[in-house]
Amino acid sequence: MRDYIIREATPDDVDGARVVMLDAVYRDFGTGYVPQWHADIIDPVSFYVAPVRHTLLVAVDGSDGTVAATAALDARGPAHPPNPRWLAERFPSGETAQLRRVYVRPEHRRRGLARHLVARLLEFARADGGYRSVYLHTYPDSPGAMGLWRTLGKELCDERKDVPGGGSGAVHFEIPFA
Repeated sequence: MRDYIIREATPDDVDGARVVMLDAVYRDFGTGYVPQWHADIIDPVSFYVAPVRHTLLVAVDGSDGTVAATAALDARGPAHPPNPRWLAERFPSGETAQLRRVYVRPEHRRRGLARHLVARLLEFARADGGYRSVYLHTYPDSPGAMGLWRTLGKELCDERKDVPGGGSGAVHFEIPFA
């Protein structure tokens, strides 16, 4: 197994992190870049690095220094719309740590990187002291996502079956945060 360094992203990591994130939205989601959904990918510094209560973590491949995986956290709860109103009310901005952009390059998957990154995000949220809950949404077609989130959290809403018309198709989770 390769050695990985998991750390808060430095300015030198931002371009590599952006590549990992863009690859995921093109390859895994098939949506490509959509400005209203992915502005944080283009400008991760403004969204995750500069704000004190936010963070962007990277897993760097120790053998070649490339970014192998990303994970971010911010204080923005799910917005309504497009998410169900009850989710936005349950997870208000400022009190909710939302996990975002947990992506692993295909050649680095199945090594526990996502799980380690999430553990570090939860440590960050606990140290902040102002978060009362941890929320995320994912899409069922994202490789490995449903299995990971079902082992780490509680599924709250599967829009494909719980929202008339299927909503966006997202599946929403709460991660225990004791």
